[in-house]
Amino acid sequence: MRIADADILVLPGLGNSGAGHWQRRWAERFSTGRIVEQDDWDNPDIRDWTAAIVEAVEMAERPVVLIAHSLAVSALVHAAPRFPKGKVKGAFLVSPPDHEGKAVPREAQSFAGVPLDPLPFPSLLVVSNTDPMVSLERAAHMAAAWGSELHFAGDAGHINLQSGHGPWPEGLLMFTRLMQRI
Repeated sequence: MRIADADILVLPGLGNSGAGHWQRRWAERFSTGRIVEQDDWDNPDIRDWTAAIVEAVEMAERPVVLIAHSLAVSALVHAAPRFPKGKVKGAFLVSPPDHEGKAVPREAQSFAGVPLDPLPFPSLLVVSNTDPMVSLERAAHMAAAWGSELHFAGDAGHINLQSGHGPWPEGLLMFTRLMQRI
């Protein structure tokens, strides 16, 4: 699938993806890309976040490809059963938090209980071996449960601005490979 043939919905995590973050750069770069805005980026509510994602998918005019980072991965997986059948063609999932771990911020606790059912669309899960939010073992468990292809990004932290990932060209190459598969 070509990027121009899909609505690329970018789902930032807790606190939003600010200027310079790879998600914001990609949303600006893709002609059909846009950030799915949340009412409260700093005190997220699972119901509000999933409702915003479901509404964005429903309102999309083309097939949808989702790009989720961190807490937005949890929100996407919670929302997936509510997506219109067949509308989402794929998802690029980056740095999912382990809600059973100790590093997840208190503000994100309402997202716990992330479903471990297969996603109804192809997905690629990208994780770092130095991400404080998830262990490689837990990420591998999530990928297997969701039916996601798993890619280890090496020593990349939480794959955000703080870990040095502004443009993140390696991620863009991975996303391009996902688009070629769907």
